[in-house]
Amino acid sequence: MSRYAYLFPGQGSQFSGMGRALADAYPVSREVFEQADQALESPLSRICFEGSDEELALTENTQPAVLTVGVAALRALEAKGLRPAAVAGHSLGEYGALVAAGTLEANAAIRAVRLRGRFMQQAVPVGQGAMAAILGLDPKRVEEVCREAAGNEVVSPANLNGPSQVVIAGHAAAVERAMVASKEAGAKRAVPLKVSAPFHCALMQPAAEQLRPVLEQSEFGNPQVPVYCNVDASPLDSGEAALEALVRQVVAPVRWQELIEAMLADGIETFVEVGPGRVLAGLVRAIRREVRVLPAGDAEGVEAVAAELGA
Repeated sequence: MSRYAYLFPGQGSQFSGMGRALADAYPVSREVFEQADQALESPLSRICFEGSDEELALTENTQPAVLTVGVAALRALEAKGLRPAAVAGHSLGEYGALVAAGTLEANAAIRAVRLRGRFMQQAVPVGQGAMAAILGLDPKRVEEVCREAAGNEVVSPANLNGPSQVVIAGHAAAVERAMVASKEAGAKRAVPLKVSAPFHCALMQPAAEQLRPVLEQSEFGNPQVPVYCNVDASPLDSGEAALEALVRQVVAPVRWQELIEAMLADGIETFVEVGPGRVLAGLVRAIRREVRVLPAGDAEGVEAVAAELGA
């Protein structure tokens, strides 16, 4: 029996119609959407099932929507008797991982990420910040390029996604300078990203400060399975550490490549992408081509995973 882990996706995985098949197929999943609507006092399920791309792209909607679909898929997998050996999530996805580990209650997580999205959006006025993907340049070289391009502004690695993909974030002009410098340094491409704020950089400090008291109102238990966290790329050992990790990751880079390599070194053989889309499958295969990543974002995926990994 292979040791498997759950991975929860973050912002950028959303699409209109996500979660509908889960809600139709599984009462436990349907209940997640109903409870999320009640917890937020808004029609989040409608935004997932029928929302326009524009509506889903609003950070305040995206974050609870992606998380809720992930939790709905998680509950369906649990109902099939599946229990992972470890969990992790990309940025926002870390909240899903903490729910899966029994550290954070689902509705508390959904309420927190609605506010997290709002705080991140408010931290930097639209147009002043930017993000870009630097492809085909060593991560250490990207870091050097950012330092040189920053001047008196902010630009730094935000997502260390793999050996040849680093996302950078900061002031719009500094990101632009770093894109030009990256190409001069040998990057294959530098691609501006359609995002509403520059996540995981120092400009998000106001959001981190606002988020802490929100999280402190929630109860954090000790993880029941290892949760590999974004900021340290290693397992969290307590509920207190989980809370601190969520605050720190707002301004710190997501160390995704290191995180996946640590999980593989610790004996994980198969990953299950629990939530919408297949973004994480692509990132994992760029890190280690032969590793299996099974999608579980809809009823078909849940059934296939249960058939393959079920006892």
